[in-house]
Amino acid sequence: MSEREVVHHDEVPDRFENPGLEPHRHRQSDVDPRAAKRAELQVVGLLLLSILAAIGGVAGYFLFPAGETLGQIRLGNTALGLGLGLGMLGIGLAAVHWAKALMNDTEQIEMRHELRGDDAARAGAVDKLQAGIADANVARRPLIKGALAGALALAPLPFVLPLVGNLTPDWDITRFRYTAWRNKPSGAAGRRLAIDPTNEPIRAADVTIGSAFHVIPQDLGDLPGEDHFLNEKAKAVVLLVRMHPDEMKVSPGREDWSYHGIVAYSKVCTHVGCPVALYEQNTKHLLCPCHQSTFDLADEARVIFGPADRALPQLPISVDEEGYLIAKSDFHEPVGPSFWERLK
Repeated sequence: MSEREVVHHDEVPDRFENPGLEPHRHRQSDVDPRAAKRAELQVVGLLLLSILAAIGGVAGYFLFPAGETLGQIRLGNTALGLGLGLGMLGIGLAAVHWAKALMNDTEQIEMRHELRGDDAARAGAVDKLQAGIADANVARRPLIKGALAGALALAPLPFVLPLVGNLTPDWDITRFRYTAWRNKPSGAAGRRLAIDPTNEPIRAADVTIGSAFHVIPQDLGDLPGEDHFLNEKAKAVVLLVRMHPDEMKVSPGREDWSYHGIVAYSKVCTHVGCPVALYEQNTKHLLCPCHQSTFDLADEARVIFGPADRALPQLPISVDEEGYLIAKSDFHEPVGPSFWERLK
């Protein structure tokens, strides 16, 4: 007997004694064509369930677009989740039922052997793989083949569709690549910094050493593309502080990002997006209350403690002709958690 020889249950050599197992019983689908047809229709039904679930998830994507309210977000996410979950579940149940009811049911025993066989053994393994495909009876069951192809094509759609992003404005993920600091009124040198929530613009002369301001873009929500005020505010919130210029470490290329010791950094933590707003004047440290990430504002908001893995983005600032602080540009790097990637 070769080391990979396969024998049927009735042909097991004498050295393999029956441990008391009952004789093999054929399945109903093996002896009754009507039972086999019924099992085939059950498999097709499960695959159709998968197809309908995927279509339902896609329909929910368009019927319940993401909006301003938590309820709108929940409806859309629930539709996508159910579509994806039921779609995959239908395929899984169909595969299990197909294997148990319709595939080859012949019992086999394979002799143990070394992991690496010779070329003949490997060729035999390929033959067995091809035989297994034949045992699945795909070619002789076109109804199952068609339903399986449809289910496999449609089931991933509830997962893939939101990633496309640009099919509907509400799911356009490019909104997260920029903030309102990018916008500026016509003819202005830059967007003015304003105190939150009074919307009062800030003069550089009014910012004393050691002071701190919670800042948003002035007139936020009034410029084109800013119709979702809370969303824009969540991305653009800034902490403005002033320290003595001699206390600051400045990297090459950032020499003109501050103004006489006045610096502005995003308040959105780079860990999971919590607001970092606990400023300690003496140490120049900024603390995130959620997970205690700590940033050194005197050293370009470098992380000195906690789970955050990158510094807070700095907003380049200057002053306009009237002495008001303005943003020279948008942030030069992603705001918040690192998965909010955006184009430069």
